[in-house]
Amino acid sequence: MIIFPAIDLKNGQCVRLFKGDMNQATVFNDNASAQALEFENLGFKFLHIVDLDGAIAGTSANEESVRAILKSIKIPAQLGGGIRSLVTIEKWLDLGISRVILGTIAAKNPELVKEACKKFPGKIVVGIDSKNGFVATEGWVETSEITTLELAKKFENCGVSAIIYTDISRDGTLTGPDFVGTKSLAENLSIPVIASGGISCLDDVLKIRDLEKFGVTGVIVGRAIYDKKIAATDLVNL
Repeated sequence: MIIFPAIDLKNGQCVRLFKGDMNQATVFNDNASAQALEFENLGFKFLHIVDLDGAIAGTSANEESVRAILKSIKIPAQLGGGIRSLVTIEKWLDLGISRVILGTIAAKNPELVKEACKKFPGKIVVGIDSKNGFVATEGWVETSEITTLELAKKFENCGVSAIIYTDISRDGTLTGPDFVGTKSLAENLSIPVIASGGISCLDDVLKIRDLEKFGVTGVIVGRAIYDKKIAATDLVNL
């Protein structure tokens, strides 16, 4: 199972939001590239980056910070937030991003995701952010009328590398992830699922690891690392 430490970018800084609220952001490091390098030096094998401003703006807003991160690390990184065209996907892949995460555009234009999978095989991840069982878009500001599973099913057999499932109500709260929802999604898909949102302790991560047999292949950890609720050494040694 891959453990992804998270770097969420807001105004170029490394932050964590509470329940996806941009007005409830805690700054953990004003130097995102230094934070990324620290994660690499600790032994993490993959990095998860989200351009929070970009997710709301609909276009990349923290490009300078992401470029700096890519220059500072050698481990692969996946990036989401405001990526909504084939041109933008190609730009980020050319710059060194290993996998691009498509969220809002996946809900609004599934065909673009399928086209991207054909053009960039193995490079496309779909991010599904859930609010009360329904897909949230535009940086979690809007809620659609499609359920998490309904959207995920649209991408079966088209080449999506993984589905990142986030329960917004738990994100940044340290209250534990949605084990039931994560397991259910993985059981009903052939696409690997990455759990996200609410990880509070090492036991949460171990419980997610127990879901590997159902198709959960990774977990994203954010605030629990920054708040030192989990020792990074414990995560990299799993």
